[in-house]
Amino acid sequence: MARVAIVTGGTRGIGEAISLALQEKGMTVAAIYAGNDEKARAFTDRTGIKSYRWDVSDFDACLAGAAQVESEIGPVDVLVNNAGVTRDGTMKRMSRDMWDDVIDINLGGCFNMAKALWNGMTDRKFGRIVNIGSINGQAGQYGQVNYAAAKSGIHGFTKALAQEGARAGITVNAIAPGYIDTEMVAAVPEDVLAKIVARVPVGRLGKAEEIARGVAFLVADDAGFVTGSTLSINGGQHMY
Repeated sequence: MARVAIVTGGTRGIGEAISLALQEKGMTVAAIYAGNDEKARAFTDRTGIKSYRWDVSDFDACLAGAAQVESEIGPVDVLVNNAGVTRDGTMKRMSRDMWDDVIDINLGGCFNMAKALWNGMTDRKFGRIVNIGSINGQAGQYGQVNYAAAKSGIHGFTKALAQEGARAGITVNAIAPGYIDTEMVAAVPEDVLAKIVARVPVGRLGKAEEIARGVAFLVADDAGFVTGSTLSINGGQHMY
């Protein structure tokens, strides 16, 4: 029977590439999205991957959503916590709401989804969890204290949860992407983007598919000896 995977933020950008990569590996994928129904429908029509709408920062919604996926598709063996937002601003301009939104979605969503699926994984003695961190959670970034804190928290969350899951056959790893050619990065002013690319030793932005291939490796059945690790995919911009 095909393994079932949930990918949060799974209908666009890096999440879409991850959903497609896992589908290509023979998994049955449920792609979670937060609010853009039109793009989610287009994604499902184009790929055949079923999409589900809920807010990963809402604990009860995660419990209910995970239960729905399992009832409709089957027990979830693979979780990719990719959902994330930015609310950038310097400390002088950052509001408490900007802080809370990013922490609750980017970091809180990892807890909520892992909690929703953890008991099933431990009962079946198998699970693969991959949390999408960021180069900015490793190195920091001006105007992103909320985002950097959330992504740095993901790396710590990953290492701690990996210790709990190891003897139950559950691996927990993270990927820290650098600057990837997505809609989010495309919105950066051209002159700023040129400066970013100039700092990347390979001389270009990454591709979403390159992140997806890292996820596909970490969630494979035969990747059971890799846990508690952070895979940096950043073109050499930050060697950590």
